[in-house]
Amino acid sequence: MDTNRPLEPESEFVIKVQDINDNEPKFLEGPYTASVPEMSPVGTYVTQVTATDADDPTYGNSARVVYSILHGQPYFSVDPKTGVIKTALPNMDREVKEQYQVLIQAKDMGGQLGGLAGTTTINITLSDVNDNPPRFSKSFFHLRVPESSAVGSAVGRIKAHDLDIGRNAEVEYTIVPGDGGAMFDITTNEHNQEGMIILKRPLDYESKKAYTFKVDASNAHLDPRFQSFGAFKDTATVKINVLDVDEPPVFNKPSYVMDVYEDTPAGTIIGAVTAQDLDASSSPVRYSIDWKSDLDSYFDIDPVEGTISTNELLDRESIAQHNISIVATKLNSPVLSSRVAVTVHVLDINEFPPELSSPYETFVCENAKVGQVIQTFSAKDQDLPTAGQQFSFKSPKEDMINKNFTIRDFGNNTAGIVTKRSGFRRRLHEIYFLPVVIDDNGYPPKSSTGTLTIRVCGCEADGSLLTCSAEAIFLPVGLSTGALIAILLCIIILLE
Repeated sequence: MDTNRPLEPESEFVIKVQDINDNEPKFLEGPYTASVPEMSPVGTYVTQVTATDADDPTYGNSARVVYSILHGQPYFSVDPKTGVIKTALPNMDREVKEQYQVLIQAKDMGGQLGGLAGTTTINITLSDVNDNPPRFSKSFFHLRVPESSAVGSAVGRIKAHDLDIGRNAEVEYTIVPGDGGAMFDITTNEHNQEGMIILKRPLDYESKKAYTFKVDASNAHLDPRFQSFGAFKDTATVKINVLDVDEPPVFNKPSYVMDVYEDTPAGTIIGAVTAQDLDASSSPVRYSIDWKSDLDSYFDIDPVEGTISTNELLDRESIAQHNISIVATKLNSPVLSSRVAVTVHVLDINEFPPELSSPYETFVCENAKVGQVIQTFSAKDQDLPTAGQQFSFKSPKEDMINKNFTIRDFGNNTAGIVTKRSGFRRRLHEIYFLPVVIDDNGYPPKSSTGTLTIRVCGCEADGSLLTCSAEAIFLPVGLSTGALIAILLCIIILLE
């Protein structure tokens, strides 16, 4: 007999899904980069890496990660629990090896056999410390200096090399008091750390033919940790022999740069060079152009004055820069000559006036407000180079009394059309033509007048376009209604 009653009460079962170790540890931020100062003691902190394991950390050791180094020993060590990387060798020297690549493994199951693993790379750079003093490549420097050398000029150079880099390799030179202190000074060339020996007083071969003195080279920035290793400097001996020789002329500049505009008339002086004979005889100097540097004879030079002039019209589009060599020769000793490089830049003349970047057409809403910028516009110029071109915008003098619109120059090669009143009515006046004067900054300056077309349109309250007449939409730029009617009449007459 079926009573529809359960034979026994309902039972409830709870099924719990247990996690298994199916996810390996992952380094989310690798590969890593780090740096540590060279010569650091063992245990110096470098960086820390972290790996995550997606397995359940509350069940077994599936998510218990242990770190180890696969590649990078014996230089570095890793804390198996925290992933902190430290130095493992003392006194690692950047000058011996600067870059290290360390391979770190993160293994779950507490690192036990059967655990899953992930790896990451750490690129470690040893940063420089001042652990090396400067050293001269030789202990004795022999220099020869003409007696005609100018006071204040560099008459020689010596160099001490420092294995460090950056500010740790900056060298200071000093002359040890003695024979040369009154005649010479020494400064450091910041670009290559050479010691430049400077002449302080005039030399006289007849009075003294040689000077011998010592120079110390030391670091500008010392690290007190390494001063106990010994004196952080080196000393060299410098001997300077004064030469009694007939010197060639000396130009007052190491090189010359001159500018000339293209189309400058032939015979125009564009600059001058000057050379002097520093010998006691003080011979006159004569100038000439090395023909190999000016094969087409674009330039000429006055042999006495040294003034350089053009020989013909120059064209920047053909040659924008001329490099010529000027020779200075002593009149009483023609075999003694010197040369100097002269660079002539051919400048572009301002051939083209600026113009509007495009035929700007814009609209003004009937409900436009006073002072509203309704259009931003810019200009272009065919002259080269375009970089550095500056344009200014303004209304013509005859349009200054315009009651409807004005031009506002933004000072960044753009300008805007600004309303001077409100209450425009499309039925009364549909199109306005606004002239604008555009000036450039070329030489000579050029200007032009462009025309901006403004249509009066009905707009929504937010300023979006609502309606414009068909004539206003399709009317060509710059054509008034009367002009369009005249063109149509001409076409009708021709067809007849």
